[in-house]
Amino acid sequence: MRRPLLAIGLAAGFLLAARWAHAQAPPIQITPPGAIPAPPAREPAPKQQPAPKARPAPRAAPAPQAADPPAPAAERPAPPKSAPPKSAPPKAAAPARPPAPAADEPDAAFGAYQRGHYMTAFRIATERVNQHGDPAAMTLIGELYANGYALPRDEKKAVAWYSLAADRGDRQAIFALAMMKFGGRGGPRDPAGAAALLERAAGLGHVAATYNLGLLHLDGQQLPQNLDRAAALFRTAAEAGSPEAQYALGTLYKEGRGVPKDPKESARLLASAARAGLVDAEVEYAIALFNGTGVAKSEAAAAALFLKAARKGNAIAQNRLARILASGRGVAADPVAATKWHIVAKAGGAGDLWLDGFVADLKPAEREAGEKAAREYLAHLPPRT
Repeated sequence: MRRPLLAIGLAAGFLLAARWAHAQAPPIQITPPGAIPAPPAREPAPKQQPAPKARPAPRAAPAPQAADPPAPAAERPAPPKSAPPKSAPPKAAAPARPPAPAADEPDAAFGAYQRGHYMTAFRIATERVNQHGDPAAMTLIGELYANGYALPRDEKKAVAWYSLAADRGDRQAIFALAMMKFGGRGGPRDPAGAAALLERAAGLGHVAATYNLGLLHLDGQQLPQNLDRAAALFRTAAEAGSPEAQYALGTLYKEGRGVPKDPKESARLLASAARAGLVDAEVEYAIALFNGTGVAKSEAAAAALFLKAARKGNAIAQNRLARILASGRGVAADPVAATKWHIVAKAGGAGDLWLDGFVADLKPAEREAGEKAAREYLAHLPPRT
């Protein structure tokens, strides 16, 4: 049976920029599979499933600004070298979609889940559990309870169903259970137990578990810090197609941590993650393009990538774009647009004394036009949480 993309529900709220943390639940008595209550006969209108959120890999602070205008895309370190706080849980990278089932074994439950027909998915999964003891069906039921899809949200029941499936070796359930324990959902937090579950899921080839396990070895709080092991885990996940792992490994190659310093390999990995739309990778690869580090120098390509990341709300990209527009590097100089992106970047926490001076020296009409454009842009942004 094909598995739901668990990270969509489980990891919403699990952010990891340069932070990690964790948790566990005690055994829960649940109704035996053969006694699962029948779902209602009528199918409600499908509820829209929330779109998966992008989850940044370890991110670094912006580069310090010099007194004189440096190249707009000054290097910045990543991932962080200092130990991150212990209060934030690991981020779950979206796991790869499971392979399609055999043609004679269509997975109607998973198909219904993907279409938002959650009650139908629950009914079919219930039948699969009752008739075959299918662990993938148990995992799907756990996902429905964890997110409140067609059923009342009940994280204790979700943990119970994930536990049943995990006991039967379902790697998706093992990963889901680890993330519940890291976040203290459905029971008390248990970092050690969650880390052990990640080890188990990674051993079974779960891509997101492999990536998160690498983060724990990089951090060195829940597990001994081991940069070689972190790099090896990131490589495994990167080769399986994880953009987050590609970004993390690319930053290690950039810094020479856990692997030999290799600008070309770093740029290759960052480019792959950037093509997948990972915004932090877009910023890092744009920096590499602008400076010609490990890749052919192209200020125009860097400017286009900074613009793409800036529109996604990345303050570092907004700041670099403002400098490029102010200096006319890779694009035509545009003081009004430079002012706009500088103000937007400052609102996101990326101040810049050089750009403050640049804006102050503009003609009043240009400065006012840029300020107006920034106000209009910020007014249409959703409120910060």
